[in-house]
Amino acid sequence: MVGPGGAAAVFTLADVSVRIGGATLLDGVSLDVVHGRHLALLGPNGSGKTTILRVLATRLYPSAGGVEVLGVRFGRDDLRAARTRIGLVSVALDELDRARARVDHLVAAAATGSTWPTGDPFAAGPDGLAGRVTRALERVGIGHLGERRVDTLSQGERQRVRIARALSLEPELLLLDEPFGGMDLAGRELLVADLDRLLAEPDGPTVVLVTHHLEELPARIADVALVRAGRLVAHGPVATTLTDGNVSDAFGLPIRVREDAGRWSAVAAPGADTLGPPR
Repeated sequence: MVGPGGAAAVFTLADVSVRIGGATLLDGVSLDVVHGRHLALLGPNGSGKTTILRVLATRLYPSAGGVEVLGVRFGRDDLRAARTRIGLVSVALDELDRARARVDHLVAAAATGSTWPTGDPFAAGPDGLAGRVTRALERVGIGHLGERRVDTLSQGERQRVRIARALSLEPELLLLDEPFGGMDLAGRELLVADLDRLLAEPDGPTVVLVTHHLEELPARIADVALVRAGRLVAHGPVATTLTDGNVSDAFGLPIRVREDAGRWSAVAAPGADTLGPPR
């Protein structure tokens, strides 16, 4: 697949729908992203953002439409050829909060394709494993926490462990499902800064970030897709897509949007009331 400007697309969704148990989770969604052009998926709860990530992670097959991820086409190619090149970070899809293992052991296990470590993964691991783990931890600012047990960490630190586990695979596509959940203001801002540095890496992964909040967008996010009720409300460059009208349509409430030095915020307009059902 080829994206805008002739560049190879990291992924392409073409009129994708997902229906499960009589419910329509996605309805005719078309999106494409080229390498290094990082994307944010914004919208209210239940709008379909995580469903899009599950499709991109090859964990969910669409009911209709075409999907190609990292050159692997659904229905034509073996999806396993893409899975090792995709990093997925989602609190909803792991049990890390219950783990009592060491941080570096958990990251090492992920780097070798395991969910949990058994014994010391470095003892029998491949050459260079320790270096990969150290690099993954340092890329998200927790190089000093390698020997700590995960159950002694804050929520923000655990989120960084999740991202480090995904980065240990050196993925080409990194999918972040609400990585700021449960964080306080300081934790959020520190992680935003860490992600902004990750997004600036010339050889780093292309990132798709799911969030409800404009304040959580790193400055280097290039594009945004606004989603409501399984449909795209708007899609395009951040500067021209995050308008009062588009954000209001996505969240069903009159919203005022503000940008300051690459960071975004949003508040309800004075006297705002709901806009009614999705259009």
